[in-house]
Amino acid sequence: MDENKKVIYSWVLYDWANSAFATTILAAILPIYYNDVAAANLADNIATSYWGYTQSIAMLIIALITPVLGAVADYSKSKKIFMKLFVILGVTGTGLLFFIIEGRYLLASVFFILANIGFSGGNIFYDSFLPLITNKNKIDYISSLGYSAGYLGGGLLLLLNLIMIMRPELLGISNTLMATRLAFVTVAIWWILFSIPAFINLPESRIGLGKFTLLPYIKQGFSRVANTFRNVRKYKELWKFLIAFWIYNDGIGTIIRMATIYGREVGIGQNDLIGALLLTQIVGIPFTLIFGKLAGKIGAKKGIYLALSIYLVITVLGYNLDSALEFWILAGLVGTVQGGAQALSRSLYGTLVPNEKSAEFYGFYGISSKFAAITGPFVFALVGQLTGSSRFGILAVASFFIIGIIVLYTVDVEKGVGESTQ
Repeated sequence: MDENKKVIYSWVLYDWANSAFATTILAAILPIYYNDVAAANLADNIATSYWGYTQSIAMLIIALITPVLGAVADYSKSKKIFMKLFVILGVTGTGLLFFIIEGRYLLASVFFILANIGFSGGNIFYDSFLPLITNKNKIDYISSLGYSAGYLGGGLLLLLNLIMIMRPELLGISNTLMATRLAFVTVAIWWILFSIPAFINLPESRIGLGKFTLLPYIKQGFSRVANTFRNVRKYKELWKFLIAFWIYNDGIGTIIRMATIYGREVGIGQNDLIGALLLTQIVGIPFTLIFGKLAGKIGAKKGIYLALSIYLVITVLGYNLDSALEFWILAGLVGTVQGGAQALSRSLYGTLVPNEKSAEFYGFYGISSKFAAITGPFVFALVGQLTGSSRFGILAVASFFIIGIIVLYTVDVEKGVGESTQ
């Protein structure tokens, strides 16, 4: 195989590797296990709330370290070393979930937070390799190839995990509980196993950790974020769009993180929950492309309006959720808009960003969205805890879409494009 192709395929394969965490741990199986086993001694709405707080704490830590890691990724010659360290942290945190037994919800939260830090930190260094392994003509294709591989790999292992849990006897596993715990182990093995080509073939670091000093990167990271924050605010329409994006994207992220445990709280069976999330992934692939074509006809802004309007319908239907069929329908609806909303947001942002500042502003886009993602799960959890029902928590999420739509309405795209070219 051509050496450059080997590097590219190794990079793509890492998306296949770590997407197992995004599907099985973040979205599908762990939230159910947290509700049914780890927090079995708590009231259902309290278990859901604690899961929400766990998500917010994880995102807060990730948001705080992301500027530093971004600076390390940009300026350090130790990219691959740091990528390995965060992957090992994520894999270890994931594997430790096997040892969570009934009532150990605090320990489950700690292990999940460690694993999530490893997942997010590893992605920062993984992403930073993309400009190094390809050119501008192929970067979009290679990036999309990685994204597609992630959908496929994450969905494939989730399907295997679903079979393990539904029919444990086929694999010689004693019961469903043990099958679920072993599913966490399969994620850890899958993640580390398919990361090996990236560890071997991505460009080597030229210095080791012995010569690495963290303090300059801490200063550089936060100084860069503060400077970009000042620069972004000079572009009025871009700034308004960012505010809208932070608000509605927090709602989207909350649904991704909280849907499964909410479904479990209202009585939806485990197999239906996991199967419905598989449907979300399958539906998401073509509908992301459909939204891309639709935006070419009506514009990205109107496409985002459509997606957020459907999300509003999803939250209202979610408030009244009481059957497995309804959860499957909601999962299908989420699949129709999840990828489209995020893809069109990224492309609309790109049209408002000055070309000479694209790298700087896109870095800020990623970092700032992590800070914004703290609020949604916290609001969901707090409302559910105070009212005694997470149904009111899902209604609270609707406010993120309503406010996001209102702020987005104030964005003048044509004026923003003009500002970016001045």
